[in-house]
Amino acid sequence: MMSKKVICIGEALIDFVCTDVGENNTDREVYLRKPGGAPANVSACIGRLGGHAEFIGAVGDDAFGDYLIETLKKYHVGVSGTQKVSVPTTLAFVTLQDNGEREFIFHRGADAEFVFSEEDDGGQYSNDIFHFGSATAFLDGSLQDAYFAMAERCRENNSLVCFDPNYRVDLWKSRLEIFKAKCNAFFKLADVVKVSEEELQLLTGESDLQVGCSVIHKLGVGIIFVTMGSKGCHLSTNQEAHTIPAFKINAIDTTGAGDAFIGAMLFKLASFDSVDCMTVKELRDAVMFAQKVSATVCEKMGAMTALPTESEVQSREFEVIG
Repeated sequence: MMSKKVICIGEALIDFVCTDVGENNTDREVYLRKPGGAPANVSACIGRLGGHAEFIGAVGDDAFGDYLIETLKKYHVGVSGTQKVSVPTTLAFVTLQDNGEREFIFHRGADAEFVFSEEDDGGQYSNDIFHFGSATAFLDGSLQDAYFAMAERCRENNSLVCFDPNYRVDLWKSRLEIFKAKCNAFFKLADVVKVSEEELQLLTGESDLQVGCSVIHKLGVGIIFVTMGSKGCHLSTNQEAHTIPAFKINAIDTTGAGDAFIGAMLFKLASFDSVDCMTVKELRDAVMFAQKVSATVCEKMGAMTALPTESEVQSREFEVIG
């Protein structure tokens, strides 16, 4: 069968990735322009793998906005639902630490201005997949209203709803309880959830993986993917749970690794009639594929620019971390 369309809503932004290596962040001067934004990265991953993806969000009516739209087109992502607004395109300055992890400084702009309209109500996407993985959507702005309105409409239209909280400490300092409340409200609308191990503990208050997952399952979520870096991925359904090991990599830049994982996962889920009809083996195989895509992204600079094709992933030998 032809794969379903995956529609990603949220922010497209410019990542300015620091290429300097210094003793501390004040010594670093050179930043490289890269396309980014979690949901935009996810859509690009799906398009790059050969799937059907669309991005819905707002960019500035400026050179950065033009660059993002043209970049998404190059990754075969539909952009008919992307709005151009008078506010400048959102920017994020990313400083890489010695271990490949990142620090962010956000300059929020256009993404907050996305407006929900009846044309974007999800009706034309009935039975397709909607991915809500925005790092900024729970902040103030009309994007937040659109986020919840579209998720509720998706449930009415039998579209699969996937949610990734994408917690950024820099955006939610001293407001963690607000973030947790919004996530809990969204868990009730979601069929599939992807969280990092840290996010699971943060949002549920539970350090035990399966206990934390059970908290989210009780809110109505059927499938949970807990990404754990070098420890692999914990797959939890209402019936059973499995931990799938990770692959050995030489991590250069982890920017977009989680987006690549869920993008590859959605690429695989889109080829099935429904997630309910997938066997545990099919889910495990999809996780392994997603981890290979994520691992490949970590070995290059940038989120979108590091994305592989499906054939590049399938033709490469990967070694499991023992």
